[in-house]
Amino acid sequence: MRHPVPRLESAGLDGWLVRLFDDIDEANLAWIEALMGACEENFGAALIDLVPSYTTLLVCFDPLRMDGGEARRRLLTQLAELRPREGDAESAPLKTLPVWYDESVGPELKRLAAGFAGDIAAVIHAHTQAEYRVFALGFAPGFAFMGGLPASLEAPRLATPRRRVPAGSVAVAGRQTAAYPTVSPGGWNLLGRTPMALFDRHRQGHSLLVVGDRVRFEAVDRETFIELGGDPTPMEEGA
Repeated sequence: MRHPVPRLESAGLDGWLVRLFDDIDEANLAWIEALMGACEENFGAALIDLVPSYTTLLVCFDPLRMDGGEARRRLLTQLAELRPREGDAESAPLKTLPVWYDESVGPELKRLAAGFAGDIAAVIHAHTQAEYRVFALGFAPGFAFMGGLPASLEAPRLATPRRRVPAGSVAVAGRQTAAYPTVSPGGWNLLGRTPMALFDRHRQGHSLLVVGDRVRFEAVDRETFIELGGDPTPMEEGA
């Protein structure tokens, strides 16, 4: 496992951006999780927020409790001693998302099936057999970028993004997969729809998925999808 060569970049009076890597790699998550844990232990009540991405960690602190110089010194000390924690991946929470895979809500199923001799069932099997990790939250509240997508499902974003992607839409782009938490524009390839509420402002933490989670998708039929609260309304023509 490669050791990061971190750089600290000022993010204003109350934050430091720690750039651990320049390239996206699934192995980065272990280091970023280790730094998050170290910050939670060493910043104490001064810690306001931690915002991870594939390559960086934004550390936000209370400038009334800790000045920028002290925050930087603590980060440098933590980085000098940083080591991934063994077993973190295996012990991370495993969350399962039921998905109704159907061309009416997953218009790219047929196109992706071209790589499986036209077999849509093989596309669904490939997507549901993999276990994914949540690497970052962004784009929209509760939108989790998940890595570990099988190479056989790799697909570029749409040349022209859709104006309206329904909430719960499960999609792939590049070597990532995700589910849209709310209605929004989007350019990912849609495979199906989950009935799960991915973002709820009344839920503690708001987002169903958090960085570090392990995620599996489980195929369900239309009836089960509706029973779980899913909306089976087909995609709009030209959307």
